Amino acid sequence: MLMKLVQTGAEADIYRTQWLGSDAILKVRKPKEYRNHFLDSQIRRQRTIKESQMLSHAKSIGIPAPLVYFVDVTKSSIIMQRIPGRPVHDLPGSRIILLSKTMGRLAGIMHKNSIIHGDLTTSNFLLCDGSVFVVDFGLSQNSSRLEDHAVDLRLIKEILNSAHAAVMKQAWKNFVSGYGSAVGSATCSQILELVSEIEGRGRYATVV
Repeated sequence: MLMKLVQTGAEADIYRTQWLGSDAILKVRKPKEYRNHFLDSQIRRQRTIKESQMLSHAKSIGIPAPLVYFVDVTKSSIIMQRIPGRPVHDLPGSRIILLSKTMGRLAGIMHKNSIIHGDLTTSNFLLCDGSVFVVDFGLSQNSSRLEDHAVDLRLIKEILNSAHAAVMKQAWKNFVSGYGSAVGSATCSQILELVSEIEGRGRYATVV
């Protein structure tokens, strides 16, 4: 199997490869030398299984996400569909504003179905053939707790504020609009209050 390393991360290495004639991505979780060997193996195995399950769950509720082709728990690796798109992060500000409503709606659908993405950034939304895909479920989990949903939203808001400051206000407004369309206005308001509360804790911690 031909492979080309395209990204090295703290948790995993990402390779471009082929699977039954289709472009694919191979994600391999790397051993952590500082951890007990047995414990490390268990953690990597469990996270690999969890990620593949979350990807499949997301697909089942209509989220545009990569298909899982093959999971090798002994090697802590997943072969999945390669989405040949551009990260929203790399698009012009005007496009980010327009796409934010879709990103918010997709986040809302996931949260409504108890999927916490865990790394909700503009780099993990890809624009491909006019559709927005969600990728990298490596930190995802199941949770119906509104505070966990708020943590997801807090991260995307923080990314918009830091990486896309010029369009942050309009992009966040559109994101919230899309999110509310999926979860309902009452739930959306509750979660936004929690986002503000989390932000308040951060400011307090900074002052102290």
